[in-house]
Parts: sequence; C-alpha cells; structure tokens
Amino acid sequence: MAEKLRVVIAEDNYLVREGTRRLLEDSGDVEVLVAVGTADELRDAVRRLGPDAVLTDIRMPPGHHMEGIDAAHEIQAEHPGTGVAVLSQHTDASYAFALFRDGTAGLAYLLKDRLGDVEDLVRALREVAKGGSVIDPLVVEALVARRTRTAPSSLATLTPRELDVLREMAQGKTNAGIEQAVHLSASTVEKHVNSIFSKLGLAEQPVHRRVAAVLAFLRERPPE
Repeated sequence: MAEKLRVVIAEDNYLVREGTRRLLEDSGDVEVLVAVGTADELRDAVRRLGPDAVLTDIRMPPGHHMEGIDAAHEIQAEHPGTGVAVLSQHTDASYAFALFRDGTAGLAYLLKDRLGDVEDLVRALREVAKGGSVIDPLVVEALVARRTRTAPSSLATLTPRELDVLREMAQGKTNAGIEQAVHLSASTVEKHVNSIFSKLGLAEQPVHRRVAAVLAFLRERPPE
C-alpha cells in the first residue's frame, strides 16, 4: 500500500475548505496536516510541517487576486520538494501563464468544478509531489477550442488524434495511461507524442515538455 500523501490545504471559504479536507481524508490516500484560510497561514504551515504537497485556492485574503499563485512561487523557491496544486474557477490562459512563468515542475493548475473527482485530485497531488506537472483537462479543452478557431499556428498542424493525445498529456498521464484513455497501441501513442513534440518545437525540451506542449500554443495569442 502506498504511503499516505501529507498535504496542507489553503482555502478562505470554510465550507469548501472543510469539504475538501473530508474528501481527501476519506480517500484513504491523504493525510491532511492542516487546513488554513490565508496565504500567510499557508506559508507558515509549509515551513513548520514540510508537507509533500499543497492544495491552495488561487484567490485568498487580503487581496483576493492571485495570492495562491504568489504563495506557490515562494513555496517552490523555499521548499523545492513540496509540490503545489492551485485551484481556480478560471480557464483563462493568463492564470496558467502566471503559475508556470518560471517552469512547470511540481505545479498543477486545477479547476474547482472538478473537486468532487477525488481520484483525479489525489493523482494530481501525487504528481506534483514527485516533481511532475498537471493542467486540468477542461482548461486544455477550452484553450484547444480557442486556438483552433483562430489563425493557423503550430497547433493547427496537429491531427485530431494528436490533439486527443495532447489533452491526455495535460492530465499528467504516462504513455501507458494515454494508451488506455484513447485506445491506441504503445507504438502508436509513442509516434503521436514524438510528432507533437516535433510540431510544437519541443523535441529538445526536458522531461516536463509534456506540459510545455500544452503551454506552447497558449503563447501564440490570437489576432486582435
């Protein structure tokens, strides 16, 4: 049996905070060390408790702007072994860019609407705890739809099946996980993955190029 993941939760809404705590604890895979309501309390808890991962709202007191993202960057700098998953209500690319501005390792951008899917939530927390990256698939869907409606770009060179594979990549799935999700053979998935990296100019990128592949097309802003 895998060791329980040690997690700190930061969310200013009491009902959401306690509901998330119960959800994670009831999974049997997570030990919630503490649940706090502000970014300052989050920083203090991470310093004191050294969790494996943090689950934080994107907006918290005092400004209710991007305190969760700011805290994520500070935690990454001071505690590089702690993964951070940021919860948001927004599919806007600017928030994802703000979170991943210095790199993708150990970070996740998740949507609050999917909090009820505890299996995916725990998987995302485990992924960031080991240095991986995750972008919520609903964010990817919105961004893919937006880009395919705009002027031709590197994304437009991807085939429909490659776009399917890209969506699965964004969930932090390995090639084996992608095979199951899209019902393709190992060799076909590998072929699609390599093609995506090549078309998006990521052939020489490091291990986190799976998430970089998702972020690459976001940098190509649609025409005014």
